[in-house]
Amino acid sequence: MLRAVLFASAVFSITSPAFAEEARAPDPDLKVSGGVTFVSQYRFRGISLSDEHAALQGTINLNHKSGFYAGAWGSNIDGWGELGGSNVELDLYGGWKGQVTKGVTLEAGLLYYAYPGSKGGDFEFFEPYAKVSGQLGPVSATVGATYAWKQDALAGNDNLYLFNDNSVPIKGIPITLTSHVGYSSGSSALAAGDDYIDWGLGATAAWKNLTLGVSYVDTNINEAQALSVGAARGIVDSAIVVSLGATF
Repeated sequence: MLRAVLFASAVFSITSPAFAEEARAPDPDLKVSGGVTFVSQYRFRGISLSDEHAALQGTINLNHKSGFYAGAWGSNIDGWGELGGSNVELDLYGGWKGQVTKGVTLEAGLLYYAYPGSKGGDFEFFEPYAKVSGQLGPVSATVGATYAWKQDALAGNDNLYLFNDNSVPIKGIPITLTSHVGYSSGSSALAAGDDYIDWGLGATAAWKNLTLGVSYVDTNINEAQALSVGAARGIVDSAIVVSLGATF
């Protein structure tokens, strides 16, 4: 969750008012940002919700200068991720993000998972989230948690997800190395098994408003856990995921 900054130049002329000093335009109270991304497969917390097929994903955000924001994110899904017939996941969210002390940013909000057209059960649920980000030398680090309380989509159970994301830019070239590790505890409509770990290592390359990414993704979910919830082993196996995104 993509900004544009306006600069004005200061030029003096005693002969033409067209070259009078320009003042910097104030930032607007509200900004709209978004983007679209093509991925070789949609992996959610290590699990392929597109049945190892490609997915097209999009997002749009409305950001207020106070730090409050709201947005929507969507992706096509397939196979086990279809959840009874829907082929679309639509996430609606809102929250606040801001610096709480020098170099430390706090973000908290509420996310609603929706599956338009799903049938055969209850699949939509809410999930609050919170995360803290900071700089550790050259590393940008984030730790966070999400918690979905007991809801029908979770079969009357709750779900806790803890995660850590890190990124390190390579000096002199527009490439950033990334890492991720997450731990899921409890039943979820989107989790194969009760407790498992997912992780990933990757790199992104940026050019203007385009970002190319590649990452290795894996979980410790075994075949028995996958089969117990009707999932094929392949969607929780290790995979290389390639992505190409554009922002505005």
